[in-house]
Amino acid sequence: MNTLILRTVAPVLTALMLLFSVFVLLRGHNEPGGGFIGGLIAASALAIYGIAFGVGAVRRAIRFHPMAIAGAGLMLATLSGLVSIFAGVPFMTGLWVYPEILGIEVPLATVMSFDLGVYLVVVGAITSIALALEQDSGREED
Repeated sequence: MNTLILRTVAPVLTALMLLFSVFVLLRGHNEPGGGFIGGLIAASALAIYGIAFGVGAVRRAIRFHPMAIAGAGLMLATLSGLVSIFAGVPFMTGLWVYPEILGIEVPLATVMSFDLGVYLVVVGAITSIALALEQDSGREED
């Protein structure tokens, strides 16, 4: 689909959807949302961008292979669980640290790093599937 309207609206819509996906990721710890839903929204944004500008434009925009993103997310999620084992508590127990950054105490948790890992796995895997489908459908049209 190569319409002027879609090519005009797609960058703005993609940016808004990516921003919303980060919002859903960050609020998911205390409210509905989280890494999975945020990742689906981000992958949908990249799919819309791919429909408007092609697979090559999406690959250039994300800079890494989608499965590398998924692999990094899987590693991050796994490490988030292993941290608890090294701390002597059961696997996947949430641990908190409170470092001071610029004089402000910032609470960080393994729960958030796990959610971020899930987000990256979903973005990478679904984007890889969407790009493969878009690339195959483009070949059939030629």
